[in-house]
Amino acid sequence: MGRIGEVQAPVATRDALARGRLRASLVPDLLVEARRIVNTVIAGWHGRRKRGIGENFWQFRPYVEGDSSRIDWRRSARDDHTYVRDREWEAAHTVWLWSDPSPSMLYKSAAAGVSKESRALVLALAMAELLSRSGERIAWPGLTDPFTARNGAERIAAQLSHAGELPAKPDLSAIRRFCDIVIVSDFLDPVEETMAWLDVLARHGVRAHLIEVADPAEETFPYAGRTEFTDPETGDKLTAGRAETLKEEYRLLYTARREELAGWCKRLGWSFTVNHTDRLASEALVRVHMAMTADSSRPGLTTGHAGLTTGHAGLTAGHAGLTAGGGDPGKAVA
Repeated sequence: MGRIGEVQAPVATRDALARGRLRASLVPDLLVEARRIVNTVIAGWHGRRKRGIGENFWQFRPYVEGDSSRIDWRRSARDDHTYVRDREWEAAHTVWLWSDPSPSMLYKSAAAGVSKESRALVLALAMAELLSRSGERIAWPGLTDPFTARNGAERIAAQLSHAGELPAKPDLSAIRRFCDIVIVSDFLDPVEETMAWLDVLARHGVRAHLIEVADPAEETFPYAGRTEFTDPETGDKLTAGRAETLKEEYRLLYTARREELAGWCKRLGWSFTVNHTDRLASEALVRVHMAMTADSSRPGLTTGHAGLTTGHAGLTAGHAGLTAGGGDPGKAVA
């Protein structure tokens, strides 16, 4: 172990082939888990919940002057009000899905049930399953083109299992207006880099839904005494003599990062959801589905756990994805 305060030279990150094999071994079980979550939350869940062109009845609503919808005289005859009949919108919509494959997503603390990578893949596959059942077009940037299939989640899982090294950040320029995209990540890169990457979506009029997957230890910073921190992205190491002295500054920076990113999403009319790996994945799935089916003209569909901190504590320059362990350098903090 290095001397107190010494920053060691970068070490080689995990081999891309090994990461690919690990992901391939995880995907089948994660697909099963994704389907279980969807089956849990889908009971009583009405399709798109949006009026428009279609054959299925959705709702009766009071007639207002100038309404172009046809009056339903049979329903109106039951009382003193005039009603129109709405049908449910059934046009297929394209939704892009992506989960972060970067090394920082491998972290799992003792307080969490799963790693951030596992939770992110489960959420992405669950959204694929839910959207496929609704007849939507789904796609994964850099992996598939938009397609419609009842087994959409299974097809994406198969593609992920056989994919080699995935890009840290895929090219999003092909995603156009009127599409949605669900992005699942820990968003631990500097906020400016994340905004620059996602700016093409804002310029193209794409509606994005960001899900930040966070390990509870990343917020609480439960470290004290002599601790070695390792950045999983670069391999940089930092040995602190008294880790507890870093806690306040770390949490302030971590909070600032998330709040800035959430505020930016709110201004764009995007949704921002936080899901902790010690909480249920279904919580995030419900929130994102509600944001996706909400009227896109309503700004600020920001969601998350009230009172939770957001942000990034950069204990090393440029990335707060640090690993730590008091005498056990294999545990990741953020």
